[in-house]
Amino acid sequence: MALIDLLPKHLFTTRGWGLLASGAGFLLLAQVMGRRDLLALGILLLVLPLISLAGVRVLKPRFQVFREFNPSSVETSSTATVRLAVARTGVGMGPVIMEEQLPPRFGEPPAFRFPAHTSSGGTSRYEYHLRSGKRGQFRIGPVTAEFCDPFGLSLHRHAIDDGDILTVTPAAVELPATGLAGARGNDGVTATRIRANPSDDDVMTREYRHGDPMRRVHWAATARHGELMVRQEESVTTPEATIIMDQRYSAFVSGSGAVFGPAHEDSFELLSSENFEWVVTAAMSISAHLADRNYSLRFLDAAGHPAFRGSRSAPFPETEEFSGLGGLQSIAESLAAIQLGGPRHVHGERRKETTGVVDGTEAPFDDHLMDKLAAHRLRGPVLALLGNMSLAEARALAPAAGYGANAFALMVTDHPHHVQPAIEALKLGGWRAGAVNSRTDLAVAWAGFDQGEILAAAAAAMDVRRGAAVPR
Repeated sequence: MALIDLLPKHLFTTRGWGLLASGAGFLLLAQVMGRRDLLALGILLLVLPLISLAGVRVLKPRFQVFREFNPSSVETSSTATVRLAVARTGVGMGPVIMEEQLPPRFGEPPAFRFPAHTSSGGTSRYEYHLRSGKRGQFRIGPVTAEFCDPFGLSLHRHAIDDGDILTVTPAAVELPATGLAGARGNDGVTATRIRANPSDDDVMTREYRHGDPMRRVHWAATARHGELMVRQEESVTTPEATIIMDQRYSAFVSGSGAVFGPAHEDSFELLSSENFEWVVTAAMSISAHLADRNYSLRFLDAAGHPAFRGSRSAPFPETEEFSGLGGLQSIAESLAAIQLGGPRHVHGERRKETTGVVDGTEAPFDDHLMDKLAAHRLRGPVLALLGNMSLAEARALAPAAGYGANAFALMVTDHPHHVQPAIEALKLGGWRAGAVNSRTDLAVAWAGFDQGEILAAAAAAMDVRRGAAVPR
């Protein structure tokens, strides 16, 4: 029995290994005793398991697998329900144990018996739950099973489907209400009736035109002007917000910064860092915060291109404008697999004024980005989520504040005090800017825009959480 345990488990059953051993024994006896009948028996015992092994690999049982995720994409640390329906489409056979293959982060793969005791119409249905604390896309499946030939001699494990992709989106952090909206109402709607005229009655009225209903006549304005005046319809505009999302490898990976990424090109792991994960969470949280206030959102990268064009989870990679609940869902799915890009070295980027190219890629914060911002000039706030910046890059970005109704910048770095010259350059350009790190509470940093000292507020909150005494 100990010898059987040392043999490969996915080629032959115990019966199959027994026949092979018996066949080898009979061949040896035939050689010693010179018996042709023993030779024939030995060959038969050897050939039977081999034929069974070939047959179970060539004549594979056929199945159909239907897999459904509920919800179709799930937030980090939330539970997704996976529903499986397995139906046999080939020749019938006995019961078999199947197993759903999962990425290691989801734990032990679930195993189930086919056909299920509650199967109906030839289809067996199963259900299990998954949860991931990390965003990304993960292949769930395939379903594998170990099949045996009718004589019970050989085994073969193979996949009966290709698996499906589960998208795990970053979860939004609830942000406090701030003065970011400026003159816009809390509902995110701006009426375009505020003009230079001294009287609201004058602003809201115009001369009567043939066909105007009498119910719209403004009698007070009519008496004042001496002619028939009617109320005008308010023109309502939807506010816009532009979010610049820095995704440069060099901006988020410092000499001491931790970076994690795929072990090989086909891996679903993302090239990211703790600081960049903070930016992704901030982007999701700000999007949800503004979408609740009816903002339409525009996402750009540091070079002015659509921010999600490099995300393999983006439903529409070349889209940069989003609105409504559908737009927010598209943003969430796009952020699921967004990762760092650009040159894979930290200190090698240098602006080239003549070509506008940095090591084969477009320079960040150049004219292309400014042109994109100018196209939506003063239609709403501009927000920049940045990694480490040089002073020259900060000076290049600083004028962009003039294209927004307000301009806010958060720079995520392992050394907030070292980037103060860049922060000051942004402030001189009109930005409300501050430096944070990956341990900074996002809600505190967001509230810091109203307080004016993001770094001080964030640092104080961190000290309190660590139990340190806050200096007076």
